[in-house]
Amino acid sequence: MSKAFTKESDDAGDDEVALPALPSEAKNYITPVGYATLRAELLALIDVERPKVVEIVHWAASNGDRSENGDYIYGKKRLREIDRRIRFLTQRLEIAVVTEPSVQWGNEQIFFGATVTYANGSGNEHTIKIVGIDEANSALGEVSWVSPIARTLLRARVGDVLSLASSQGVTAIEVLAVQYPLASAA
Repeated sequence: MSKAFTKESDDAGDDEVALPALPSEAKNYITPVGYATLRAELLALIDVERPKVVEIVHWAASNGDRSENGDYIYGKKRLREIDRRIRFLTQRLEIAVVTEPSVQWGNEQIFFGATVTYANGSGNEHTIKIVGIDEANSALGEVSWVSPIARTLLRARVGDVLSLASSQGVTAIEVLAVQYPLASAA
């Protein structure tokens, strides 16, 4: 039989998990808070979300005709999404290297986990926190340690003037402050 007449599902390639690229030979650094957040999401998906959806799909399947059953169709789609996210989180947590930024407390040099305040050439101040790829959230001022700004700032010290290459060209930035979190009392 020719392959031209076989039916392929619309979501045939959706089961593949594409991990965000790490620089070659790089490790997947993550803060303890980021690791705990990803682990909590994984456990919630496994223990709460997935069982609820399985129950709905089971109920919908018992109602008969599945071809026009919205609960069944949506439930199966949601199960695929949940399973995909579970595989992604499992893979990311397996390769994660948890790095405690508080060991750098008091240091003026910029390393992973630092909160950095810098000024650009026009004097505007910006504060960012350098975190792992899987936990970066630009809305909260968190940037991945492999981002251009973080790579420019890493290993710099307070008072250093650096050249940041961006789409608008090269901009001079000055490091104003570096802070690390205090060690938690756990």
